[in-house]
Amino acid sequence: MTTDPVAEHLLTHRRWMPSLPFRALTVSDGHRNPIEVGHNRLVVTALLFGAAFLVISARLVEVTLLGAPVELHLTHAPHAYQAARADILDRNGVLLATSLATESVYAEPKKVLNPKDAAHRLASVLPDVKEETILARLVSEKGFVYIRRNITPRQEWDVNRLGIPGISFQREDRRIYPQGPELAHVLGFSDVDNHGLAGVEKYYDTQLRGGTDPVELSIDIRIQHIVRDEVMAAMAEFQAIGGAGMVMDSRTGEILSMVSLPDFDPNDPGDAPDDARFNRDTLGVYEMGSTFKIFTLAMALDAGTTTMTGGYDASHPIQIDRFTIKDDHAQNRWLSTPEIFIHSSNIGAAKMALDVGATGQHQFLDKLGLLHTPSFQIPELGHPHIPMPWRPINVMTVAFGHGVSVSALQTLTAANAVLNGGILIPATLQKRESSQAVAGPQVISFKTSQLMRKLMRLNVEAGTGRKGDVDGYLVGAKTGTAEKTGVGGYKHKALLSSFLSVFPINDPRYLVLVILDEPKGNKETFGHATAAWVSAPAAAAIISRAGPILGVPAVDQDSPEIRRAIAIDQPQGAPRVAVE
Repeated sequence: MTTDPVAEHLLTHRRWMPSLPFRALTVSDGHRNPIEVGHNRLVVTALLFGAAFLVISARLVEVTLLGAPVELHLTHAPHAYQAARADILDRNGVLLATSLATESVYAEPKKVLNPKDAAHRLASVLPDVKEETILARLVSEKGFVYIRRNITPRQEWDVNRLGIPGISFQREDRRIYPQGPELAHVLGFSDVDNHGLAGVEKYYDTQLRGGTDPVELSIDIRIQHIVRDEVMAAMAEFQAIGGAGMVMDSRTGEILSMVSLPDFDPNDPGDAPDDARFNRDTLGVYEMGSTFKIFTLAMALDAGTTTMTGGYDASHPIQIDRFTIKDDHAQNRWLSTPEIFIHSSNIGAAKMALDVGATGQHQFLDKLGLLHTPSFQIPELGHPHIPMPWRPINVMTVAFGHGVSVSALQTLTAANAVLNGGILIPATLQKRESSQAVAGPQVISFKTSQLMRKLMRLNVEAGTGRKGDVDGYLVGAKTGTAEKTGVGGYKHKALLSSFLSVFPINDPRYLVLVILDEPKGNKETFGHATAAWVSAPAAAAIISRAGPILGVPAVDQDSPEIRRAIAIDQPQGAPRVAVE
């Protein structure tokens, strides 16, 4: 057998082309020549390039059509990737909470060759993690340690470029709240391991984790923005240390807005002070002051111990033991039942409650849900503080909102029962499927509820609620100003000023509650910090802005039909608002 010189050369340098078979590099009996060998090489090379092109094309199709993720890193942590938490939406489908896929940097310390150098280099691209913290983790005896959770794509790129052995990435989810602080106390937040820690994130934790269907809340982000804006403005104007605001659908109990200020950014809850994370709507319990007269008058009217034409002598303060009960807006005369309400008489309310008695008062407040912790979709719920035992002095003070502490949520829910026709409808953050009225226990008669609507409107026209009126929306309201308790008793200048309103009062659709914590009077209020001066204007602003969005049509408040619906028959001498 003869050997071609070209073939001999190729055979000698065979290591250059390890993929070609040996027999292709030899010429037997002179039948192969250099041209044939070159042709074979070109064919094999073309086939290899064609195969590579097909693989790349298939991958591009997969990424483009099937949405396969492109990995920017080489190694993932040996932990299973957990499914994202389901989204949370407002009642109109606006995104309130969602999860985004991110990367977390982790280390396998035993594979890190130079921990000190690695820590220094990692700290240079992860400035929010201290170098000494990273070093402590890299010299750990553990097989797996996190360096930084939920990094940005840029940070991932920077870490990957360092090329440090033993440093890798793990795909995780980060919870994002697009509305920022707007719904902090409603939504709450979750931790880096996707466990809900507060708010609806905690209440619906099981449903949200690994879920696919979003949780739809009753919240309307448009109304939420309005309430937060107005309460924040009132806080600034009157230098209050805190504030709260809620809007409820009277027919369904749905909460359309729930604001507690100060608030925080749920995207970074760790930096929030304790006061900002405190929910003043549900967790805080307060003596609500004269807003409780809504319940006292409803109780007495429903029990028949008084009538709209009845009344009580309020000419002198009540002295009981070491306590003196007096009126802030003293009229120093006999007051009719409507006058007791519009002048917010503590004396009249106390005597009215005494006629019902301790047992009747306790039972009435209990069936309104004011004496026990409510059921609600936020875990942060305060427990009411009630007097034990329930003595005559307690009967009188509770009548005007002192000596018993409840949450703003309880107050709003109970007031709705008094005004919506007498049906107790639990408050809810869950969107209801229908706008129709929700069934519930009848806690007062429909007739009593109608009378209370008239009193609420009268208070806006002729009483302490004047600054809460909004032309065309037929607002009814009640003020409440209470001194806060402290060490050694009540703090005289530390007020909780609340304003509860409902519109339209002839056929209630929505309730609004505004609370300012320790407001300060100013020149415009003549130094007053009571609810009539500081909280009522904020509630009126909310109604004027939210009414059109909620689709509530304006009415002619002076039309004969409306005047007849809110008319009150009163004794001679009392203020009259009825059409003659």
